[in-house]
Amino acid sequence: MPTISTWSSICAVSEGWATLAVQPMIMHVMAGLMVDDLGRVLLAERPAGKHLAGFWEFPGGKVEPDESRLDALSRELREELGIELQSATPLIRVPWKYRDRTVLLDAWRVDRWLGTPQSMERQALRWCEPQQIDPAIMTPADRPILQALRLPDEYAITPADVRPDQRDEWFERITQAIRRKPCLIQLRLPLWSADGVRQFATDLLPAAREHRSQLLLHADIEGAVALGVGVHLTSAQLSKLSERPLPWQQLVGVSCHDAAQLGRATDITADFATLSQVASADSHDGQCAMDWGSFRSMAEAAALPVFARGGMRPSLAVKSKMHAGQGVAGVEAFWARK
Repeated sequence: MPTISTWSSICAVSEGWATLAVQPMIMHVMAGLMVDDLGRVLLAERPAGKHLAGFWEFPGGKVEPDESRLDALSRELREELGIELQSATPLIRVPWKYRDRTVLLDAWRVDRWLGTPQSMERQALRWCEPQQIDPAIMTPADRPILQALRLPDEYAITPADVRPDQRDEWFERITQAIRRKPCLIQLRLPLWSADGVRQFATDLLPAAREHRSQLLLHADIEGAVALGVGVHLTSAQLSKLSERPLPWQQLVGVSCHDAAQLGRATDITADFATLSQVASADSHDGQCAMDWGSFRSMAEAAALPVFARGGMRPSLAVKSKMHAGQGVAGVEAFWARK
């Protein structure tokens, strides 16, 4: 794990994380996601008398003039929790507009520190399993950060040409993927009936829940409501929605192709988006691919985790992260037999 000084050097030359200029009117706030050996993350309650009092957030605070991001995070954690930061890695940057202020919440995952975190400012603290946290208790700007912490860096989508008579084969393939590691999987099966897809998801749910994986139905909001799973919305569906279609406990993903759609995804409080086309893909002939620089610009300006899509493969997850992405989403390359 790189030390804090090593990360200072990395961030100075990083393609993605040091490029977003912070305008003077924007309050730049550092947030530290402190993850312990049990995988729990530390939350702090905003005290009475402060903006958003009673909501929970990740510890941190404002960057002072002429202060580096890591210096600010280290100072804030020392003042707020009485610990000394040893190593941290950038996770996501969330621009967020409240009625009375605009903030840029700059979130880093903190894996090593010296000392025992304690409340130095009399705020309530709580260690929580990330998957057990109700996003509704978090400040609005911290909710996308929570989702970035909980989501993996790969998003697998079933191939569109899977036939109903291949059900057993794909049940085994998806089950094996779930057992290997926690997965995020979209069941996009246009050749199947809606009832057939819903029954398939129902049969996969026990393994998914046992292994902390998430299933999303493609465009089927009613089915997601009935089964208690997530949904992945098309951009056409997004344009017609004015609010989040599912409870916070069920994931909402959105297919986006430009900055305006990413903004709409934020407006309906979606949990994440895919942004395409970052590279050419056979399944999307005729669509113009964007370069990584364009992806980075839109992902940095988005207020939710963004997966790169279009010609992606799992090995490009690191590149996506270096360009402000959550990771990569795709089809064929994500189901290669291992």
